[in-house]
Amino acid sequence: MRKINFCMFCTMILVLTLASSCTDDESTNPVIDSSENPSETFAQYFDDALNTVVDPGFDNGSIVPTNDIGSNCPTGESTFVDANYKGAINPNEEPWYAGWSAYEAILAGNNTPGFSTGTEEIWSDAEMANAGQMVYWTADKKYLINGLVFINSGQTLHIEPGTIIQGMAGEAENASALIAARGSKIMAIGTSQAPIIFTYDGDNGGTAADQRGRWGGLIILGNSTLNSALGESAIEGIPTNEVRGLYGGDDESDNSGILKYVSIRHGGTLIGADNEINGLTLGGVGSGTTIEFVEVISNKDDGIEWFGGTVNAKYLIAAFCADDGLDYDEGFRGKSQFVIVHQDPTADSADRGGEHDGGTNPEDGTPYANPVFSNVTSVGNSGSRAITFRDNAGGEYYNSIFVNYAKGIDIEDILGSSIDSYKQFSDSILKLECNVFYNIGAGNSGSDLFTISN
Repeated sequence: MRKINFCMFCTMILVLTLASSCTDDESTNPVIDSSENPSETFAQYFDDALNTVVDPGFDNGSIVPTNDIGSNCPTGESTFVDANYKGAINPNEEPWYAGWSAYEAILAGNNTPGFSTGTEEIWSDAEMANAGQMVYWTADKKYLINGLVFINSGQTLHIEPGTIIQGMAGEAENASALIAARGSKIMAIGTSQAPIIFTYDGDNGGTAADQRGRWGGLIILGNSTLNSALGESAIEGIPTNEVRGLYGGDDESDNSGILKYVSIRHGGTLIGADNEINGLTLGGVGSGTTIEFVEVISNKDDGIEWFGGTVNAKYLIAAFCADDGLDYDEGFRGKSQFVIVHQDPTADSADRGGEHDGGTNPEDGTPYANPVFSNVTSVGNSGSRAITFRDNAGGEYYNSIFVNYAKGIDIEDILGSSIDSYKQFSDSILKLECNVFYNIGAGNSGSDLFTISN
């Protein structure tokens, strides 16, 4: 809302470190020379950081590169898999989303699959509260979530492979969502043959766009660190007087459980004016939590949003959502590898591939937001932007592919302020290295693809 054109008369001082090439044991180390022209600065940085404009050669119904787009650059992150390719998909192997995801069906031009009827159990918040410390949901039943259902502190919810969980219809105070409160665990461990599916009650399959917002979503809250003034916050989508909706603490290795081979579909029900629930919300979730092979399909709000925390993840999909694909705030510092963002090609159906905020209260709060993403494939549409960094956000993207966006990367520079995202870029807390851009409406040069906003 605050974006205006950059004032040409404002000067900016940048300090930059430069590496001539990317080798097996060192990544790019770009430098910033003093410059009064941000366009020249970004043009130089774009090249020095080994970003390129190359057609990845995606065939219809595929995000697998068929053209040579160069090898990857090492990130130095011990949590990452050693991959010798750019983007989320190894061009020499079957895609990792094959066999278990709704995303595979959408890419092939099919509807999301529906489900046959079967034995159903309706779970309310009261029933979960009385279910004991160990709760088991099994694949021989379908579980209907009635309203906001909390996994309470001290409880562990075990979900078998192949289990289907469906949120019942309702908005505002009647919205349905599953929330893992601080001190609880959700053990949703599916398999590639039997994924765990969260969707809405009555899902019989359909197009991705016409079924958004049919239920709430999955919310996980933990005890990891935030940069908010109080060190804890109330998660969006939950009434602020509900203490089980608080998240944040001082345990960066906090463990909220496991999500593995989980499909979250058609969420984002309305809870207030312009306020919907994200497909997967992670508030203060710690690095002891495991998140792998998780997709969010056709959500009415963001696909995945992190509020602070340190959780790491691999093999994520945020596809055909109506707002942002990936969103973070409050000092998120996790590491994510092999990530797909895929927007509906309809120009008015999505906002940004990534909306990245640092802090809100205070904006200069520490720890700074500095997550690391590698091997992202991000497919936009003709009305959206690839990534926005603002509110003092840092963050790093490596070895990623961005295609079909109207605009590229914008970095907020607030005139007269020294606590904005441009400062994080100047201090190398914000990096974009070894990435591929193609068919971006803003242009093909570094100064077109990386821009300043106020």
